[in-house]
Amino acid sequence: MTHGIIPPYLLRRIARLDDAKYAVAAHAARVALEHDKRFRSVRFDLGFDENNDLVATLVDAPDRTISDAAGTMTIPGSPVRREGNDPTGDPAADEAYDGLGATFALYSEVYGRNSIDGAGLPLDATVHYGDLYDNAFWDGERMVFGDGDGEIFTRFTASLSVIGHELAHGVTQYTAGLVYRDQSGALNESISDVFGALVEQYSRGQTVADATWLIGEGIFTAEVEGSALRSLRAPGTAYDDDVLGKDPQPAHFDDYIQTDEDGGGVHLNSGIPNRAFYLVAESLGGNAWEHAGQIWYDAINGPTLTARADFAQFAAATVAAALERYGAQSAEVAAVIDGWTGVGIPPLPPQVAGST
Repeated sequence: MTHGIIPPYLLRRIARLDDAKYAVAAHAARVALEHDKRFRSVRFDLGFDENNDLVATLVDAPDRTISDAAGTMTIPGSPVRREGNDPTGDPAADEAYDGLGATFALYSEVYGRNSIDGAGLPLDATVHYGDLYDNAFWDGERMVFGDGDGEIFTRFTASLSVIGHELAHGVTQYTAGLVYRDQSGALNESISDVFGALVEQYSRGQTVADATWLIGEGIFTAEVEGSALRSLRAPGTAYDDDVLGKDPQPAHFDDYIQTDEDGGGVHLNSGIPNRAFYLVAESLGGNAWEHAGQIWYDAINGPTLTARADFAQFAAATVAAALERYGAQSAEVAAVIDGWTGVGIPPLPPQVAGST
């Protein structure tokens, strides 16, 4: 399954617009909703070892290829920039190249992870996908970026947090493998928001206090009353627009949305664990990618997290991760417990979480 940055409920709202001012946007949203999403298997660069056995080539450095679909829905398109090449002058291609590099840098330099799969997976992206295509997604093999409709959305490469978010779906694919439905699906989305924000913060050297905590800042046109798609600091406040409506994300488990749409509300209810992470990061201060991000990273790589984990189980996994790395009396454990409690999901006490 592919994971698009624009939630289907937002695309449906745009698709229903009958205002001539937004005719292009409405058509683009309908196309995006009908788009045939294909899941592609991951490919590796292969070679042979000294015994003539087939092995994956592992190089702890990015290996990027940016291709141009030239307005078609044909993937991958024509390569326009490879690793080490000079900028092309095409903003979308160069933003994609830089964004893939920034994402690689966070995982490699902070968490010691060699690319998305941990084994040196080449980072490929396709830009200029479709005609005014209103989305960006990870398809299991590569990043794919539309240019937006120009009335509501601009090009999706313009936001580093979008690039980091979508590539984080690839990391989850290779780690926790969280099922994209209901609470496990909302966790899948939330983890992508968390690491999308951390990619942006690490690249810009922003502390918890300096960061915007926004996902998708820069992809709205000036016509939209809103700053981004989502806010980790304050879910439900990212936009409030006559056309798009008000950001519907809840920030507390008391307001959890029961729905059959959007995979059981994966883009909606992700606001709850998003807020929990922000509270943890705020409590610890400094750079969020360090302790708070490390705890979340340890949790998705841990042995106890199941593919269908709910919020409470993930909360327990983060407490266990903090306990394992920092100790029961640490500020980190206390911050994780307080963070989840602050969104209405008090986790297991440290001694219980650490023993699972």
